[in-house]
Amino acid sequence: MIWCFESPCWSEVSVLNHDSTSEGTDFSTELHNLWDELRGLRELVLNLQAEKVGQREALQSMESRLKDREIVAEQQRQNLEELQVSASQQIDQIRVVLLTELSYGLKGRLEELEGQNKGQVCCFSLCVLSLAAELPFLQTRLRATESTVEQLRRKNTGEPKVGFSAGLTNAGLVGPFDEETTLIFTKTITNLGQGYNQSSGVFTAPVRGFYYFSFTAADFLKGYMGLYLFRNDQPIVFSLGLNDHGGYTSTSNSVALQLDKGDRVRLSLPASYRLYDDSRNFSVFSGFLLFPL
Repeated sequence: MIWCFESPCWSEVSVLNHDSTSEGTDFSTELHNLWDELRGLRELVLNLQAEKVGQREALQSMESRLKDREIVAEQQRQNLEELQVSASQQIDQIRVVLLTELSYGLKGRLEELEGQNKGQVCCFSLCVLSLAAELPFLQTRLRATESTVEQLRRKNTGEPKVGFSAGLTNAGLVGPFDEETTLIFTKTITNLGQGYNQSSGVFTAPVRGFYYFSFTAADFLKGYMGLYLFRNDQPIVFSLGLNDHGGYTSTSNSVALQLDKGDRVRLSLPASYRLYDDSRNFSVFSGFLLFPL
């Protein structure tokens, strides 16, 4: 049997019997398969050779472009060096011009300032003479001012400082009671001068003077709410509110009173009335001395 590798055909030159066995048929099939594999390998080799040629041409193209870019870069470097030299020369020229102009400008400005200083020296001398003439008068006014300040300081130091502010309770509802009851604001917020008694709920004036008092009371149930402000045993202010919607409501009032030393001021809850307070301080009683008399 003879194989031909240059053409896609192949032939047998051996004489075979027409009634060849099945073994001869299998051998012929294997030869066909082998030939197909050889032909595929040949095509693969040819493709690889073509791809190699293409890669070689691409590499040569890249080398050519790289050389062109190196030439351009070298030209740009030379241009940059020339620009640096030119810029350095221009900077030197500008520096010389600026120094020359600055020198002439400073000289002229110095002469101008010298002329102004002569006039300012004269003006300054006149101002010094004027201040020297006013100095005794200014010293007298300064002493008078210092004396007034010292008198005010002593007066303020001697005046008593009185003021307080207290919340009612953290317990919630207060009242109603069967009779009028003094409210004891148990949560002392401020008590300057110790005029407010936390145990009795009564403020006692430590000095004769003009005082200012204010209060706010709250409730959240339907019905009447209100309270009196007493000076000693005399009711001075009555503040009333009607809670007809069942939500939180409040009433507030204030008054300025002239008190003698020992006079007492308190808040009182009428019979069958009630208030409310908790940690948020809805109900507060405050007062302070405006000035002594």
